Amino acid sequence: MTVLAFLFVIAICVISHEWGHYITARLFGVQVHEFAFGMGPVLFGRKRWNTLWTFRLFPVGGFVRLAGMGEERGNEELLPGGGFFEKSAWRRFLILSAGAALNILLAVGITAFLLMTRGVMDLKSTTIGEIMTEYPAAEAGLRQGDTILAVNDEPATSWEPMAKALREAGHHGTVRILVERESDRFTVETTLRKDPQSGVFLFGIRPRIITYPFFEALGRSFGYIFEMSRDILSGILSWLFGKQKMDVTGPVGIATMAGEAVKQGLWSFLSFLAVINLNLGILNLLPFPALDGGRLIFLLGEMLTGRKFPERWEYYVHLAGFVVLISLILLVTWKDIVTLAGSQ
Repeated sequence: MTVLAFLFVIAICVISHEWGHYITARLFGVQVHEFAFGMGPVLFGRKRWNTLWTFRLFPVGGFVRLAGMGEERGNEELLPGGGFFEKSAWRRFLILSAGAALNILLAVGITAFLLMTRGVMDLKSTTIGEIMTEYPAAEAGLRQGDTILAVNDEPATSWEPMAKALREAGHHGTVRILVERESDRFTVETTLRKDPQSGVFLFGIRPRIITYPFFEALGRSFGYIFEMSRDILSGILSWLFGKQKMDVTGPVGIATMAGEAVKQGLWSFLSFLAVINLNLGILNLLPFPALDGGRLIFLLGEMLTGRKFPERWEYYVHLAGFVVLISLILLVTWKDIVTLAGSQ
């Protein structure tokens, strides 16, 4: 199940990324020699729409081979006007950035779907969504839909501050809780119970789950993805400046996490798929040689100066970056294997 989950995640991420490059290249009249899923030797392939579609031995990546980039093979011909470098800088910029953009848009789409179907905890209110059995809230007769207005006479307006106030009040004995039910208000006095596992005093309630209609879910998903992107970039910058450590994982680690997500159910797996696509999209836009972001830096320089960087030197820069990336992937993969073996 772990292997299948990993292959499904990688297939979705890679195919959507490369499809972004492919469809944008075709839109701008660039000839595409090959659309490949996987790396290494070709297992099978088929030519359609003037493009060779291949499945390769190692399903951990993929690529689109664009005409005019010096990668023509065998009897492949470069049609007039179909070369990548024959296009204007802004068209090449869009082609290179489309892969990461599609990964990010896929993350937005999955998040919107989750907001419409699974929903999200309503932490902006103090309305109870679930009563946990054998805890003080159930014993006090609270119901789903009740709203907590105050804890020990301190107003409660959102879930997290209210939950914190309850946890802290649990250390001091009896807690007074003002509750609203429909148009009635009443006070509950109770003693909270300490959870044996976490050691935290619990009242025994959970927030309600709310879903959104399509357009609101889509708008909110952009907000969630923006916040997650900001957190990812902030973490990378903090790591670069030595302010915090970063836990990096490779294919083995991703496979393990994919398997765990599947075990937790469909919603957990979809959330994981959205996060992986977002990370892939952002990391590909980083200004590092061999990544899309590294190529975009050269294009930005060309657009600003009007002069193209020599293709030969750009090739060597990206080749060096590719070697570094492969070395890092192998190092991280070895670390993941050692960690996994140690946990068995």
